[in-house]
Amino acid sequence: MEKEIILKAENVSKQYRLGLVGTGTIGHDLNRWWYKIRGKEDPYLKVGDSNDRSIKGQSEYVWALQDVDFEVKQGEVLGIIGKNGAGKSTLLKILSKVTGPTTGEIKTKGRIASLLEVGTGFHPEMTGKENIFLNGAILGMTKKEIQSKLDEIIAFSGCERYIDTPVKRYSSGMTVRLAFAVAAHLDPDILVIDEVLAVGDAEFQNKAIGKMQDISGSNGRTVLFVSHNMAAIKTLCTKAIVLEHGKVKFRGTADQAVDFYLTNDITSSGEHYAYEESKKPSDVLSVSVIDNKGELCSMFAFNHKIKLKIKVRVSETHLPLAVLGFRVIDQFERAIFTSEINLRDFIDSSGVYSFNISLPFSTLVPNDYRVHVAFHIPHQQLISNLESVVSFNIEETGSEFHKYAGLDYGCVVLDSQWSLD
Repeated sequence: MEKEIILKAENVSKQYRLGLVGTGTIGHDLNRWWYKIRGKEDPYLKVGDSNDRSIKGQSEYVWALQDVDFEVKQGEVLGIIGKNGAGKSTLLKILSKVTGPTTGEIKTKGRIASLLEVGTGFHPEMTGKENIFLNGAILGMTKKEIQSKLDEIIAFSGCERYIDTPVKRYSSGMTVRLAFAVAAHLDPDILVIDEVLAVGDAEFQNKAIGKMQDISGSNGRTVLFVSHNMAAIKTLCTKAIVLEHGKVKFRGTADQAVDFYLTNDITSSGEHYAYEESKKPSDVLSVSVIDNKGELCSMFAFNHKIKLKIKVRVSETHLPLAVLGFRVIDQFERAIFTSEINLRDFIDSSGVYSFNISLPFSTLVPNDYRVHVAFHIPHQQLISNLESVVSFNIEETGSEFHKYAGLDYGCVVLDSQWSLD
C-alpha cells in the first residue's frame, strides 16, 4: 500500500538582507507595497547572492534557501545534510513555522513538534518538572496529556534526581535530554530535529536514536533530522537530501547522500597551500590534500584513501643532505605520526619535484587533523617549516567508532593479530 505524502516543500526560498531585520528601510517596504498592490512581483526577489560565505557578494541581499523542493511520506525519516551555512537550520525553521518562506509553500498534514535549539521554550527559574508542562504546552500538548506521560518523560530524560531543581542549574546536556524527552513523547505526526543530540553523551544519543526509530517505525511518524554525524544519518534515515549554498544538490537514499556529501566537490574546497612566487633556491612550493582521484578534498570517510601532494624546489647545494617530512596533528594537539624521506634517495639533480604520499589506509580514527610540513637538513638548517599548512577531516560513517561517540578513543586503529594461546 502506497504511503501518503505527509509533508511537501514546493520551491521554497528564503531571502535575508544582511545586517538588518526585514527589508531595513521604509523606502524598501513602500516599494514592495507599491509593486504588490499593482499585482507585480516583489522587485527584491530579482536580486541577491547565493549563500556562499567563502566569497564576497555584490548584493546586500542573500538567499539562505533557493528553490528547495522535496516530499516526505508518512513513516519516512528524512536526513538533511550540508556544511555549516548550507541552509539546513533555516529550512527547519520554515518547516516548524518559526519563520515564513519568502517564496514557495510548505504543505503538511498533522501536528509538528520541533527541537531546534537546546532549551528552546525553557524558563531558567522554573524547575525541570514545571518546564515539562510549559514546554509541552508550547508544543501543543494538553495538561492532561502531559500529566499522563510525565513519569515516562522524566524517566527517559534521566534527570529524575534534579527534576525539582531550577533548570538554570542544569548542564547543557541535561537540558537537551529534558527537551528531547518532551518533544519525543508529544507523539507528533512530524518530528523536526536539528543538530541538538550532539550535546548529549553517547548513552543518551543511542537512546534518542532508538526513540526516533520507534517513532518512525512502530508508530508510523515522520522525522526530519539534521546532523553532521554521518553514522546517525545512515543508521536512522531512510532517505536524505544534501544542501549546498541554500540549494538541493542531491537527493536519494541515506547511504547515497552520505557518499555524495563526502566525495563531491561540496566538501572539496580543498584547503590548499601554495607559494609559487618563492625566490628561495630551495623551498616548499605547495601542499594539498587530495583524494584517490587526485582531486582536492578536505573530508573523508574512515575507509577512504587520503593523499598528500607536496611540491618542492631543490637546489644542488641542499640536495645531498635535504630531508622532506610531514607530521599529522589531531584536534587535541597530539602528534599522531611523522614521515620523512631523504631526497637523494629519489632525485639526483636540482629542480622542482612533486611528491604524492598515501597516508596509512583505514588507520586514522574519525577526527579533525592538521598537517605540518618541514624541509630541512637535520641538525644544520631549517629550509621551510609550515605549521598547520593544510587540514582534513575524517567523518564517522557507520564504523565501530559510533559506540564511542563523545569519547577519546585514541588516535589510530590498528589491525592487530589475535589468536588463542
